[in-house]
Amino acid sequence: MQHQKVLILDFGGQYNQLIARRVRELNVFCDLMPSDMSLEKIKEYNPIGIIFTGGPNSVYDEDSPKIDKGVFELGIPVLGICYGCQLMAYTLGGEVQRASTSEYGKAEVSYVSSHLTVDMPATAVCWMSHTDRITRLPEGFRMLAKSDNCPYAAFGDEERKLYGVQFHPEVNHTFKGTVILKNFLYNVCGAIGDWTMSNFVANSIASLKEKIGDKKVLCAMSGGVDSAVAATLIHKAVGDQLTCVFVDHGLLRKYEADEVMSVFKDGLGMNLIKADDGAIFLEKLKGVTDPETKRKIIGEQFIRSFEKQAKAIGKVDFLVQGTIYPDVIESGKGKSAVIKSHHNVGGLPSVVDFREIIEPLRDLFKDEVRKVGFELGLPKNVVMRQPFPGPGLAIRIMGEVTEEKLETLRDSDYILRDEIAKAGLDDKIWQYFTVITNSKTVGVQGDFRTYENVIAIRAVTSVDAMTADWARIPYDVLEKISTRIVNEVRHANRIVYDITSKPPATIEWE
Repeated sequence: MQHQKVLILDFGGQYNQLIARRVRELNVFCDLMPSDMSLEKIKEYNPIGIIFTGGPNSVYDEDSPKIDKGVFELGIPVLGICYGCQLMAYTLGGEVQRASTSEYGKAEVSYVSSHLTVDMPATAVCWMSHTDRITRLPEGFRMLAKSDNCPYAAFGDEERKLYGVQFHPEVNHTFKGTVILKNFLYNVCGAIGDWTMSNFVANSIASLKEKIGDKKVLCAMSGGVDSAVAATLIHKAVGDQLTCVFVDHGLLRKYEADEVMSVFKDGLGMNLIKADDGAIFLEKLKGVTDPETKRKIIGEQFIRSFEKQAKAIGKVDFLVQGTIYPDVIESGKGKSAVIKSHHNVGGLPSVVDFREIIEPLRDLFKDEVRKVGFELGLPKNVVMRQPFPGPGLAIRIMGEVTEEKLETLRDSDYILRDEIAKAGLDDKIWQYFTVITNSKTVGVQGDFRTYENVIAIRAVTSVDAMTADWARIPYDVLEKISTRIVNEVRHANRIVYDITSKPPATIEWE
């Protein structure tokens, strides 16, 4: 099924992926593509609308990115945001100059009536981030919004369906910003809202059935949401033709391996093979304290473990990969075909004999992957699983990884997650876990002197993990967590809470 598409041309702004996510949330499919996309490629793409993103450049600088003027003559509605709106004005004969007063942060904007500003209040707060401003509009345009320091905070040529906004409607700081985007998509572009996850699931299953036919498919199942949803889609399409390999490296959280087997093998009836290789991983990590060395050892052994199981299965035609849309964007190569040749798989053993890769989620953002998971009937604990590092608990143990430390870490982490859930905070915190530090301190437990490693709690709020703020967990919840850990967990006598944001810290400790 062909759905309506919006093309977002990327001029290098910090909110560009957020624009795409907002459009998708409004049930319109979009692609984020490089700003130098040719006019012919734009025509071939056949969008119902085009959005120019923001960017760090000044339009009048010689080296700044430009746009083919022919874009405005295609009869396709265009919305320019920040740099995108300045570029539209400049390209069509308007004037852009450095502003005497820059605007960064919140600013009050006054709106006038138009197709773009339907249902917007007369005045509202928006989010500005610009040094330049438009001082003269091109012929045929009129002012649609203004602020004290920006005479053309929004403008439009409604006959040609060309619009620009100097502020950022995609960020939460702009009051009713999504209304601006919705007005552009539905009032101006004529969107019908045909991008839904229920449609995606139905169409994906049908196309996967057709593509795979009676061939065999192999998937490395980590238990993470991406591989879980990708595997479930394939399973819905071709059933037992799919074989999943779950490598248990012994570095998972408490009960996690059992949950994966219970959900996917017992619950969904998947052909799931579990490789219990925890002892092998632990032996290879013996005496290792450097975090990068740990990562390399675990990554290499994971490949060897997967390779061993894959060889036993024999020849397969397709390999499933859980690539999602941010991975595609960040590759800098634009959008590739749904199925690629096998040499594009990073980190998987080259000796595994397969013909092609299937990436059923490569058009989706993370939040869309989660929605698909719910559409497929996966349980909340799988769909909303926290981001978890590939090396697992090994990089949440400072120094050497031992079975004793793993037991302490699993038990303390389980208590943290249990109390966060009981407090109703599990949907509000991006990631939370415990860490065994390399610092030992004295404690007194039951009239006995103890000397144990300090256990740290790490909890952060974030949108995409690029930046993160430490979570303000209420003191009474922290008290319950601390009390339970020191009372119920062996080798625990002191709990500390990490209140460092990213940057300067990272989310993980190693």
